[in-house]
Amino acid sequence: MEERFSFAIKSAQALRGGDINSVFLLKGWNGNVVVKVNKASAFPKMFQKEANGLSALKSTQAIDVPEVLGYGDFKTRTYLMMEYKPSGQADQGFWELFGQQLADLHRNTQETFGFMEDNYIGSLPQYNGSAASASEFYIEQRLEPQVKMAKDNGYEFENIESFYQKLEEMIPDETPSLIHGDLWSGNYLVNSEGKPCLIDPAVAYAPREMDLAMMKLFGGFDDKLFQAYDESFPFEKDWEKRIALWQLYHILVHVNLFGGHYYQRAKDVLGCYL
Repeated sequence: MEERFSFAIKSAQALRGGDINSVFLLKGWNGNVVVKVNKASAFPKMFQKEANGLSALKSTQAIDVPEVLGYGDFKTRTYLMMEYKPSGQADQGFWELFGQQLADLHRNTQETFGFMEDNYIGSLPQYNGSAASASEFYIEQRLEPQVKMAKDNGYEFENIESFYQKLEEMIPDETPSLIHGDLWSGNYLVNSEGKPCLIDPAVAYAPREMDLAMMKLFGGFDDKLFQAYDESFPFEKDWEKRIALWQLYHILVHVNLFGGHYYQRAKDVLGCYL
């Protein structure tokens, strides 16, 4: 590491929050960096794809994101080196700013849904093939792969085709938005200036309501954020009726990672729309 990046390591400290990877704060004589480490064979190109996702978010200049300093393999390990973002205290307008900046991020668009490459959602593959509509993208690139994986794992879902038909009627016809893709409360931090900073993305140009629904799945975001977002980039009509619809993707991911009560929760969501 020192030879590759001309970075003299003074000390290393393990950081919390690494469910899949080991995460370290490396303190150097000329600054600090964060390094994520895993076995090179565990998740092929995971760090390359995360680096591309971080770079895509950062290029918008909409919201703070750590700068990628490098990634690669060393012997049997693979690593991602990033700018270290010291934590601070949220300022008085933190949630309003977060909502405005997230809206600014979501205004970034492209002609079709998808991304330049597939990536990961947690430790599972996430597919980003091109799609012309929001419903096509959500069904083919998000739900179908997870439903198939769940079936292979012994979790069956009835009337899934009827549900897909329902989605085509319910999902609004919006342009693609650049989304974080895994925006729960563990994937943002308050930086040293008291502003929001996004980490650990699973990006795509996708329906923007996917980020908003994920933020409500496990909580941790103040209502002021959603109010500020709506003022900056108004929600589509009846968006709250679609929250569980979008959450289904992440619930299915949890079915495939953990099973258990998430399977029943996924069936409950399907039942609400059938």
